[in-house]
This record gives sequence, C-alpha cells and structure tokens, in this order.
Amino acid sequence: MNVAKMLAHCNITYEMVYDNKHPKPSFWMRLIFKTFVKNMVLNEKPYKHNAQTAPVFIISETKNFEEQKIRLIEHLTKTHKLGENFFNRKESHSFGVLAKTEWNNMFYKHLDHHLKQFGV
Repeated sequence: MNVAKMLAHCNITYEMVYDNKHPKPSFWMRLIFKTFVKNMVLNEKPYKHNAQTAPVFIISETKNFEEQKIRLIEHLTKTHKLGENFFNRKESHSFGVLAKTEWNNMFYKHLDHHLKQFGV
C-alpha cells in the first residue's frame, strides 16, 4: 500500500458514515463482525500490525495523493464540526448502534494506525 492508497483506505471509514456509497453487510456478516471484530475495533487498545481488513477497505486501483488528502481533511473537518453528540447512539455499518466514545475510538485508532504505519 502506498500513501495515496492508505488515505483512500482511511476515507472509507468516513464514506460509510456520510455517503451512501457502501452497502451494509448482510445480517450474517454483521453478526460475525459484532461477535468477533467489534471489541477489537472499538476498544482503546491500538491495532496490531498486519491485522486483516475487510474486503471493502482494500484499495487495488491507483489513487491520487492530493485528492485523497483533501477528502480526508474534509471528512475530519466535518466530523469535528458535527461533534460527539451527532455520533452518540448512531448506527454503524458493521457494528450496530454505538456510543460516542466507541465512534471516537474507531475513528482515532484507524487513522492513528495508518499514520504511524507511514511514519507520520
């Protein structure tokens, strides 16, 4: 993964919140995510290196760094402006209804994981 693909990968988390671009997983996949993945994603422990990612997050095509950077900044700005109460009890694609602290952990951990991966 190069930096442009990493930014595109990080943007997917926000696309799932703000855009109707990615379909929700099936009932069975959501059940699997809730049972086996939810705690790892939403707790406060950092992600392990080389952890497996969901197929929707895999970026195979070439991406433009500047475009992806601008998109991520826009997503972060929008998230900040909406504030934590917007996310309290909001439903996620994969994990159902989440508390604002769970949303915060998910957003932070994912972005932090990849920025550290690239030495930022």
